[in-house]
Amino acid sequence: MVNRTKDAIKQTFLELLNEKPLNQITVKMIVEQCGINRNSFYYHYQDLPAVIEETVREEADRIMREYPSIESIDIALQAAVDFAAKNRRAILHIYNSVNRDIFERYLWQVCEYVVSNYGHTAFRDLKIAAQDRDLIGRFYVCECFGVVLDWLDHRMEPDVHAQVTRICTLQRGMIEEMARRSVAE
Repeated sequence: MVNRTKDAIKQTFLELLNEKPLNQITVKMIVEQCGINRNSFYYHYQDLPAVIEETVREEADRIMREYPSIESIDIALQAAVDFAAKNRRAILHIYNSVNRDIFERYLWQVCEYVVSNYGHTAFRDLKIAAQDRDLIGRFYVCECFGVVLDWLDHRMEPDVHAQVTRICTLQRGMIEEMARRSVAE
């Protein structure tokens, strides 16, 4: 019962967020639409930012569970982009709100996970100095994070799927070249 109530709160919140900006959503609206009382909401969540945080964290965790082994950065990033595209208005409402930092923190986490997991696969047979491995990984995390932030800044208008795929195509072989240079030094 507890999980069903929490899921109903999160689902209702997401539905409302797809309809209107965050600053126009109230706890009262959520509980009325869910058919629960205010105490039930506050039993599970301190406030609306807590609902946002849990929803975004759960989505980040879902992506990480679905892609335990990443052979390609673009495939894993496409999963995050798919969720964002399905909930475009909600994501933009969060991104354009004062609670943007919550969203960015979990977006960074997903990017770190994707790159780190991909790095285990990509670096598997390469002999790279530890500091270079970390530096290369950080570079790709920043790149992934930057691409997604740029997409959000442009109201999710460009076809980010095509952009991510194209960037990955253009960069094919870069990790191996960086590894070669790391070993050579």
